Amino acid sequence: MTTPTPYSSSTGAVDPPPREPRNGLGTSGFVVGLIGLIFSPLPLIGVVAWPLVIIGLILSSIGLSRARRGKATNKGLSIAGVVVSAVGLVICILWLTAFGNAANEVDKEANREVAIHYEVTGDAPNATISYTTYGDGTTSTSEENVTELPWSKDLTTKGLFKGGNLTVMTGGDGGSVTCTVAVDGEDAKTSTANGQFATATCDGFGG
Repeated sequence: MTTPTPYSSSTGAVDPPPREPRNGLGTSGFVVGLIGLIFSPLPLIGVVAWPLVIIGLILSSIGLSRARRGKATNKGLSIAGVVVSAVGLVICILWLTAFGNAANEVDKEANREVAIHYEVTGDAPNATISYTTYGDGTTSTSEENVTELPWSKDLTTKGLFKGGNLTVMTGGDGGSVTCTVAVDGEDAKTSTANGQFATATCDGFGG
């Protein structure tokens, strides 16, 4: 009587040897996805997380499919790979959205128009008025000698508005002066001075 071999059946047919589990993709997907998840919250460095989490998600999904078909034995690890890769991908998307919003705000601010209203009132018979506006790398300064109040000036700046100042000084005849600054229709600064060569300054607004 013939003794059956480990791979033979009672009928004498030889059974194929058992297949080795194909766990490589599922394991690789978990490792790559985990690395991507670790990198995803880091500014700048997080850029490399994009390909890692995508590759990790693909490999883990293939590994999970193999496990469900009985071709792999690391179903739990494959599921973990899908989870960490998906979480990393969500973090990458959130970072991209945040950077996109920040870029839009910067662009919006760079093209924003700001309306500035300078005004001087009082009873001084003469005064010297100087006004300055500060933009993104630009400065505009003007000076006027006036013999009648009230006086006003409307300016419009485009781009990043960093502020300005309005200064009014009375002459030798004295009197009172009040300077007022409004930015985009809202009062930003006011100051009053009385007497000879008295100075009222409106600054520290904007920026």
